[in-house]
Amino acid sequence: MVRTPLTPEERQRGELFGALLRQARGERSMVEIAAAAGVSAETLRKIETGRAPTPAFFTVAALASVLGLSMDELAAACHQEPEEHRLGLSA
Repeated sequence: MVRTPLTPEERQRGELFGALLRQARGERSMVEIAAAAGVSAETLRKIETGRAPTPAFFTVAALASVLGLSMDELAAACHQEPEEHRLGLSA
């Protein structure tokens, strides 16, 4: 099975998601959070840097739980329209 390439919007959403996780992690180590969520530190690193922009649902749920984030908060924060759409600049 061949995976369809991600759109620029999907990549941007993945980068935003990674930034949200980094912010929520704060001063806690990547290894600590990854272990508590049951994922590898490398997986968390890839998500936080946007290299894995579409992590599996259960990975997202585990990270959200460990970081004290609700899935609703994450979904709302990552489902923002591109700036040009919010400003009414798109055709």
